Amino acid sequence: MNITDIIARELNVTAVRVQAAVDLLDEGATVPFIARYRKEVTGGLDDTQLRLLDERLHYLRELSERKQTVLKSIEEQGKLTAELQAAIDAADNKTTLEDLYLPYKPKRRTKAQIARENGLQPLADLLLNDPMQTSETAAESYLNEQVADIKAALDGARAILMETFAEDAGLIGSLREKLWREAVLHAQVDPDKAAAAEKFKDYFDYSEPIARMPGHRALAVLRGRNEGVLHISLKYQPDDAPVAEQSAYEKIIAKQFEIDDQARPGDRWLRDTVRLAWRTKIFLSLELDALSRLKESADHDAITVFARNLKDLLLAAPAGRLTTMGLDPGIRTGVKVAVVDDTGKLLDTDTVYPHQPRNDWAGALSSLLRLVKRHGVKLIAIGNGTASRETDKLAGELIKVLPELGLHKIVVSEAGASVYSASELAAKEFPDLDVSLRGAISIARRLQDPLAELVKIDPKSIGVGQYQHDVSQNQLAKSLDAVVEDCVNAVGVDVNTASAPLLARISGLNHTLAHNIVAYRDENGAFANRRALLKVPRLGEKTFEQAAGFLRINGGNEPLDGSAVHPEAYLIVAKMLQKSGVTAKEIIGNHSIIAALKPTDYTTDRFGLPTIMDILSELEKPGRDPRGTFQTAQFAEGVEELKDLRVGMVLEGVVSNVANFGAFVDIGVHQDGLVHISALADKFVADPRDVVKAGDVVKVKVLEVDVPRKRVALTMRLNDDADAPKRGEKRNESFSGSRKAEKSNTPPLNSAMAAAFAKVRK
Repeated sequence: MNITDIIARELNVTAVRVQAAVDLLDEGATVPFIARYRKEVTGGLDDTQLRLLDERLHYLRELSERKQTVLKSIEEQGKLTAELQAAIDAADNKTTLEDLYLPYKPKRRTKAQIARENGLQPLADLLLNDPMQTSETAAESYLNEQVADIKAALDGARAILMETFAEDAGLIGSLREKLWREAVLHAQVDPDKAAAAEKFKDYFDYSEPIARMPGHRALAVLRGRNEGVLHISLKYQPDDAPVAEQSAYEKIIAKQFEIDDQARPGDRWLRDTVRLAWRTKIFLSLELDALSRLKESADHDAITVFARNLKDLLLAAPAGRLTTMGLDPGIRTGVKVAVVDDTGKLLDTDTVYPHQPRNDWAGALSSLLRLVKRHGVKLIAIGNGTASRETDKLAGELIKVLPELGLHKIVVSEAGASVYSASELAAKEFPDLDVSLRGAISIARRLQDPLAELVKIDPKSIGVGQYQHDVSQNQLAKSLDAVVEDCVNAVGVDVNTASAPLLARISGLNHTLAHNIVAYRDENGAFANRRALLKVPRLGEKTFEQAAGFLRINGGNEPLDGSAVHPEAYLIVAKMLQKSGVTAKEIIGNHSIIAALKPTDYTTDRFGLPTIMDILSELEKPGRDPRGTFQTAQFAEGVEELKDLRVGMVLEGVVSNVANFGAFVDIGVHQDGLVHISALADKFVADPRDVVKAGDVVKVKVLEVDVPRKRVALTMRLNDDADAPKRGEKRNESFSGSRKAEKSNTPPLNSAMAAAFAKVRK
């Protein structure tokens, strides 16, 4: 089965559609472009399917190249058989391929190789095939200058058999899967480091089936191991199993090589060989494989969660083009202030000191009043860091003083603002401005348009992922970059106002072309139409084809340039205009004219019905923003720190992060609370994202507060009784682990915190 057929089967689509997408990708087309403007070619594959297709295409092509390398290597050794070639050709993953290659893979001289060189292969074959032979007697015939005694001969024969067992691809594959299905991962704290490992307290004596271990717990345990405070091991049989008893895995090995204990002279020696092969060679290798598989699975889960949260954050509704004041709260260093106009251009800056040690509340208020009046500020964006709630009070008082201006204040996440402030980009944008003031600009701009500002920041610094430093950084970066690309292209950008970082995310563009566009715009003024982009250095027809549909020009000499209609389809629109007897300006947004058009009248060999429907939809609502309506939470007065929380409080908050086990909610106390998946709704929830997403405004009730550990348990089921056991909580199942404490007669704990933070139910 070729690569196209494999992907088609996995996506459950026809091979023709897959091949069309592959051809477009190979020609340099981007996923956003293919998904939006080549629906007829691919049969309507969406961006999610195309991302998966692209990922699998790279993997399978790498696998194919590796197969050729393996086949060539084995053939050069003169050991390639028809059966082996067929097995290699049929290998559908890299692990299976490497299992098949292992016996032929060049390696350092092993004990088995040395034994073969010393003439002990026949002895190993004899002992394996004829258990009636006494091992010591059989070995006497194989002594030579290199093999001094019977023990050396038997050790060499055993090394050969152990390597033979460990290099049987079919056997190793079945043992690997059995171990993955059945093994239990056990974590144990290093006794000498328990005091310094408080954050890993839940895993000090912890066991869980490895195949069912959720990604967040896996990454926590693996981090504990990497920090040297936890010891990790796999258990493949019960603790009370007799040491001398042959394990199920050893029995499988023995059966594969027809080794059976029938009290024959050689049976005991063979059985010991199987045991040594499993315990000192095969298991150790498969244990590493299982932990790698666990890490890979956990990485995938964490990256998926991170990507989903990032997408929700990037597609958060913008507050709009209004003059905005950004406040970056601080105590000793003061509150940094920046005012930007409705396009994000910096107008003014200041630093005020309303908090300790200066406590210049009146002076700060006076300075802010002056800035508001001077620049006509309409929005106040307040960073949610240290002193955020105190600064929020200051903004509230400012609003009361000037009720006629209709000011609004909103607390926004300042995650990543400091990263932007110290970046090379910020230094180029504001070379003469203090680093601390740049953060206030970023806070103001991200309220106006989150997407336009957040693209300037490394996605890993935006603060919507967990364990991002523990996962594969290459995979994380690739996934997050794809999310940013999809989001930017889904919204589109105004080419006459967009920054270079935002333009660089557009389909077909890169950092060089983005800077060239900005430089050309600065030198020659605003672009009058999309075709004018072809005057930008190094921006050719191919790039124009990929990018044009996602670039908007508002107020230019071509009305369609403000829409998502691609220039290549302008001829189709011209036919619509001719038939309707109107101009482009007259048809845009005119429902009655558009409704009178019959889509099938405009289909061609190149532009099918999906594209025509997209064109009509875009003409009706040109440049429509896919982002929702802006909303914000109102934090409770007087609830500013963890110590202010009380069980039973009902608060409003903003979902800051969604994990597989629940959602974290910012309730204005500088520490997000957790709504466990079981407390998200009055019905069963399989995926927290079915209920909430990052940026949602929600109401929650406080279940429990653990100030020392900085943990807050919340529920969105507002009728929940904080003192009652949670639904389905019959015993302490903290972190879903089968701990030794649970196996004892220790009384069950009725802990809302344990339930809210740890219990992950299927």
